[in-house]
Amino acid sequence: MSKQFNVKIGINPISWMNDDLPSLGGETPLEVALSEGAQIGYRGFELGNKFPKEPAALAAVLGKYALECVSGWYSGRLATGSVKDEIAAVGPHLRLLAENGAKVMVYGEVANAIQGQPEPLYKRPQFNSAQQWQEYADKLTDFANFTLSHGVRLSYHHHMGAYVETATDIDRLMALTGDSVGLLFDSGHIAFAGGDPVLVLRKHINRVSHVHCKDIRPGVVKLARNGNWSFLQAVINGAFTVPGDGAIDFETLLMTLYQHDYQGWLVVEAEQDPAVAPSYQYAEMGYRHLAALVQGIERGSSGSSGSSGRNTDLKETA
Repeated sequence: MSKQFNVKIGINPISWMNDDLPSLGGETPLEVALSEGAQIGYRGFELGNKFPKEPAALAAVLGKYALECVSGWYSGRLATGSVKDEIAAVGPHLRLLAENGAKVMVYGEVANAIQGQPEPLYKRPQFNSAQQWQEYADKLTDFANFTLSHGVRLSYHHHMGAYVETATDIDRLMALTGDSVGLLFDSGHIAFAGGDPVLVLRKHINRVSHVHCKDIRPGVVKLARNGNWSFLQAVINGAFTVPGDGAIDFETLLMTLYQHDYQGWLVVEAEQDPAVAPSYQYAEMGYRHLAALVQGIERGSSGSSGSSGRNTDLKETA
């Protein structure tokens, strides 16, 4: 293969500090995460609660470590609210992303969602009619058209405990929304939801605008399902981990992205307890795994064989 795999490897600060569960790394300063991430080789960070909310201040703190602004989570409520209200609410966050060069915005639907609640996952909200699905999809398309007009594409995050969780949910949402609505493909969430990550990615590859690389520990996921755990219980007990430490076939996922000319970010996002899974160690493990696969694909090899995954040039060329 002669073409380049035009991706960048970034990370979410959740490896160091968890916004939804501050007891997991809440005491860790932001600059520890940024300095360690840059040292490992990551090109950028997604945003979290500890990042500055003013564009110039954000640019300064990222620039100190030569890091890019990858994207940032936006808590949307279109399932119960109006497009007008959402447009009014998103303004400061959209400006923060746009002025710092981010091309995508992570949209997470939080209306009625239970991912942060002590509720079993089967109690997640669901649309109960074709009309509810269509109304939601129409609002989402209108809102996505607005963000795109400001240079930032909405990337919809299917998520455990929310309206759009399963492969069937993703199928329906993609069928009903316009092309302005991009799909954030999250390997860990779709695997947790019982879907086949490779099949889901291949089916919706033309809509994928952002990628979260999250692995799973199947034994913990099974316990979570059988024991009716909440999402946060599953996180605390280690349902998720970084690429290369679980059961997901990232080589096939990345090859699929490469073959379909995906150009964007591969973001390591694996919420774990840093007291159990040390932040630097696991962030480096995830980087090494993805970097080795990217290099192997570009060379036309089978993947990580023959590569340490530690490429000092990757930050410049990936």
